[in-house]
Amino acid sequence: MQLTIDIMYKAIVAKDTFFEGVFFTAVKTTGIFCRPSCTARKPKKENVEFFRTAKEAILTGYRPCKICRPLEKLNETPGYISSILKELTDNPSLKFKNQDLIQKGIDPTKVRRWFMKNHGITFHAYQRMFRINTAFKKIQTGESISSIAFDSGYESLSGFTESFKNIFGVSPQHSKSQRVIDLKRIETPLGTMYACAVKEGVCLLEFTDRKMLETELKTLAKKLNATIIQGDNEHFLVLEQQLIEYFEGRRKTFSVKLFTIGSDFQNAVWETLQSIPYGQTKSYKEQAISIGKPESVRAVANANGMNRIAILVPCHRVIGSNGNLTGYGGGIWRKQRLLEMEKSNVRP
Repeated sequence: MQLTIDIMYKAIVAKDTFFEGVFFTAVKTTGIFCRPSCTARKPKKENVEFFRTAKEAILTGYRPCKICRPLEKLNETPGYISSILKELTDNPSLKFKNQDLIQKGIDPTKVRRWFMKNHGITFHAYQRMFRINTAFKKIQTGESISSIAFDSGYESLSGFTESFKNIFGVSPQHSKSQRVIDLKRIETPLGTMYACAVKEGVCLLEFTDRKMLETELKTLAKKLNATIIQGDNEHFLVLEQQLIEYFEGRRKTFSVKLFTIGSDFQNAVWETLQSIPYGQTKSYKEQAISIGKPESVRAVANANGMNRIAILVPCHRVIGSNGNLTGYGGGIWRKQRLLEMEKSNVRP
């Protein structure tokens, strides 16, 4: 399936984020180029040309749009937000109030809007969840609940217990049988992704506009008897660095630890996905044969669809027997872009 001018023009009219990073739109009458989801007024089709990369648009003489900022990653975390999050990571007991933000030269309203848009909660709610997440992990190591409560910035044990129960549904004393799944936003050239991780490794990596994402998160939480909550995880730092290297064409394999949760058959299918070399593709039939079940093509395809770890478990490298690109949770055009990117980085 080819990415035609008609398809790309319909995408920019619809401001479709599924095409982020796949192409850029340049307007001949203004000399400006935009990302597909730009909110600016749309030009006539005859006044538009399309480029695969921002570099191509710039070399042709176009300048970046000031509205959608195509040289930046979509929804990239602003520097002032990143600095606040770093302070929270270094000291989860911190409680940033509006006055604290103002003293830093930061508008509290902008911070609130950013967290509502990107996390669905206020900044103050995010801080509470972050503190509780950190406290939960300390409880699992056997530290005193009372000392954890006060170290987390709570003024009373009862206040800490109430906040804890609101998030986990149980008191701190009865939380030993539960788990927490850490959640983090990661920006990539193809759009924002959500990453989830536990102690064993990364257990989810999906584009935030994937249609089945909410179902995947609920299933993951149920299978692990866990609560998904924003927080830091030792695997996130490695994951982010390796994704940067991958999109820059400098990494062809991943070493970050993965924790794939599924049946024996599903895990066998996901292992074959990871064995497909960078820059190459396999058909579902070839994948079925590789696990010794040539008659299970449809079951293999279903297992691929249940994969929760995009890119690292590369289901984008599986295509139809006729060579056509098939369905992809992150969008068929992202699949096409990933394959093109990998093939362009493979030396003959």
